[in-house]
Amino acid sequence: MRARPFRAATFAAAALAIGVWSSRERGRELDAKAFHALNGGHTPGRDRFFSGVTELGSIWASIGAAAALAANGRTRTATRALLAALATWSLGQALKKSFLRPRPYHAHADTARVVISRPQGTSWPSSHPAVITAFLTVAARDLDLSLPIRAMMASPAAAVGVSRIYLGVHFPSDVAGGLLLGRAVGIAWPAES
Repeated sequence: MRARPFRAATFAAAALAIGVWSSRERGRELDAKAFHALNGGHTPGRDRFFSGVTELGSIWASIGAAAALAANGRTRTATRALLAALATWSLGQALKKSFLRPRPYHAHADTARVVISRPQGTSWPSSHPAVITAFLTVAARDLDLSLPIRAMMASPAAAVGVSRIYLGVHFPSDVAGGLLLGRAVGIAWPAES
């Protein structure tokens, strides 16, 4: 099982590399272009869809998913996945204070379209995709799901990530950093004994 710590460290290093890259001028320029491409094309239907999808990455959604697992007799898995999600959220908050990256609606106040209420705090990394990724990674491992099912479980996290950009509250690098960070914590989380 030595591969797990190495994989977790690789995901964490990739997340931090994205954070550093997006803190530099060229990274910010490319990130802004990608943000504007994904933040456009709004319709009322898309706004409603992505406003709902984004909540799947909240701590509240993790609490709800943990409650559902516990109600189905998977209390240990529920507890472990929720603790991983909470640890990921806490780590993300600490990293936000280190990177101090402004949100798109601050950095591009004249062009960023914000669909939901503006979150407090800074932008990098995005906590929503990090939280759902950590939760799903631990839950999938504990439930001993097949690799194809585990791969499919990445879809909700990706959708949450896209929603954060579409809704105007994160840059693409924030989302990429969050996905990688959540994966790192999920992989590093001790296996059920």
